[in-house]
Amino acid sequence: MKLNIALLAGDGIGPEVINQAVKVSDAIAKKFGHEINWTPALTGAAAIEAVGEPYPEETHEICEAADAVLFGAIGHPRFDNDPSTKVRPEQGLLKMRQKLGLFANVRPTFTFPSLIDKSPLKKERIEGTDLVFLRELTGGIYFGKRGREDNGNTAYDTCTYTRKEVERLARKGFEIAMQRSKKLCCVDKANVLETSRLWRETVQNLEKEYPEVEVSYEFVDAVAMRLVQWPNSYDVLITENLFGDILTDEASVISGSMGLMPSASLGEKTSLFEPIHGSYPQAAGKDIANPLATVLSAAMMFETAFNLKDEAEAIRKVVNKSLAEGVVTEDLADGGKAYKTSEVGDWLSANI
Repeated sequence: MKLNIALLAGDGIGPEVINQAVKVSDAIAKKFGHEINWTPALTGAAAIEAVGEPYPEETHEICEAADAVLFGAIGHPRFDNDPSTKVRPEQGLLKMRQKLGLFANVRPTFTFPSLIDKSPLKKERIEGTDLVFLRELTGGIYFGKRGREDNGNTAYDTCTYTRKEVERLARKGFEIAMQRSKKLCCVDKANVLETSRLWRETVQNLEKEYPEVEVSYEFVDAVAMRLVQWPNSYDVLITENLFGDILTDEASVISGSMGLMPSASLGEKTSLFEPIHGSYPQAAGKDIANPLATVLSAAMMFETAFNLKDEAEAIRKVVNKSLAEGVVTEDLADGGKAYKTSEVGDWLSANI
């Protein structure tokens, strides 16, 4: 099979972790008889420095023409530390989501048997956790009208959703629930917010189309509490943009490290796969960043974008093996040998 993949390394540790995912993907391609055509493109701070904007048209054309996009990370302290900066790396990510129609961020949260004691939560609380968040990406407060009034002393951000946006995301949630344990939780704040009432109403209308799925409705503050009390009580959760942004970061600590969690952003034109962590600029160029989240994102790419389930499982197995045998970077070494980012990638590729 020929796989055309756009490669957006981005900023900070992005290029380093992306390189390891490429190594692993190429090893998988060789093992299973596939041919991967990688097409690199600029985004984020790297693109601003090169051409003046964070998501250039050339990058968009490369992404649009690809079967899938493998993405590293965006962000640079030079922009974070200057509130007056008009063009920011993160604007590239929002623009990419809009132009590619990336509407559903899929974030799994699961535990690794060999790392269960590294979680900040008690073992008996998190054992067996295997849940998936679907976060809506193209609407909500991040894309609503915003501004300043009263000589800059009053600020406002508007949260807006259309029924179409909600239904598109909810349908994807129902479809994923049907492939798993047939449980779906709609996370909202319908006791206060009109947009949340639209969410709840839309999901209720879809229930009859998926009679096998058990649907629950919970307020976002209650879910935030239960996620650290009984995370294994959840299976598939759907929610709006801001709530999803916060809750998925909270859920990521269950595994013991943000450096382990992959994600996918499903779109109308193509889909994007990326680690959930940021650009971690303090570690850039030091060859110490954990590449496993990016490698597992490549596994999601093989399975979701290309329906290559055996290939994806081969990646997950070798990652579990590396964790069990202690072939890990310094964030997981726990006093043992700390491998370099590139060494972990080499080990994974060799074992595949």
